[in-house]
Amino acid sequence: MSFSRYNAYRIMWVLVFFDLPTETKKQRSVAARFRKSLLDDGFAMFQFSIYLRHCPSKENAEVHIKRTKKNLPPEGKVGILCVTDKQFGQMELFFAKKETELPNIPQQLELF
Repeated sequence: MSFSRYNAYRIMWVLVFFDLPTETKKQRSVAARFRKSLLDDGFAMFQFSIYLRHCPSKENAEVHIKRTKKNLPPEGKVGILCVTDKQFGQMELFFAKKETELPNIPQQLELF
């Protein structure tokens, strides 16, 4: 049995960014359904059209990417980006000209 501790190079962040049409009532409904599917799968809103999710491994990230692809809307543009925790931690965030803190990283519970 191989034992692999989680580290900043193995933990992944999945970012989903999208631009969906919202001109008609049906398009707004489809866009809302897509956003709800992301929230139901554990994603959190980072910006209006950018959602992110913390994953303990690449394999787990692939599961959530597969679910997101299954729920893609018929119209619009959707991008999926997977980065390591180390890369995500190097992000600089600004609110206007004032630098802000990164969102809290979820605590990883290790049972064994």
